[in-house]
Amino acid sequence: MVAQDRKGCTSTPSESPRLFIFTYGTLKRGFSNHTLMQDLMRTGDAAFVSTCRTAENYPLVCGPYRVPFLLNMAGSGQHVTGELYAVSVSGLARLDELEGISRGHYERLSITVELDNGDGDDGSCGGEGVTCAEAYYAHRSYAAEMWKRNGMKGLTVYSEKEAEGYVKRKDRPHNLTFLDHIQLFLHSQD
Repeated sequence: MVAQDRKGCTSTPSESPRLFIFTYGTLKRGFSNHTLMQDLMRTGDAAFVSTCRTAENYPLVCGPYRVPFLLNMAGSGQHVTGELYAVSVSGLARLDELEGISRGHYERLSITVELDNGDGDDGSCGGEGVTCAEAYYAHRSYAAEMWKRNGMKGLTVYSEKEAEGYVKRKDRPHNLTFLDHIQLFLHSQD
């Protein structure tokens, strides 16, 4: 028997419930926070599903310290390429902590993605290539300003080029909160 959750994602009763998470930045393979995904995969709390892209256009921008932000502004920006993971409830708690959900850094909200079927076409996967997932969006309290600060121009992918200059959390100044750093970035002139 297969159970379907409120988003239409499935799991079997013998499995812990899983949620699809769309990653577009530092959680992807080859980037600095992917070590968390690797830890989750080792413990069985996450599994790589597929490369994918957003079904709709979204702005993907860089903020302070070259941190990537997906903005919940469907219809703006471009289709964003990323990776899809199936994550357990305990794995989700660790991702939420990294992304600062309780501190107002990001919001985890629904998104529709198109799976890559590996044939090099437009990113859809037969008739079943559209999948519901969740993504970590920039918090609504600063998302519109972040879009303006980036000249209302977004990326299709957070690549090594965009990640050049990324500063890990442990290497950032600790006398200010991340939200303070975001505000300073939004109001700087460079």
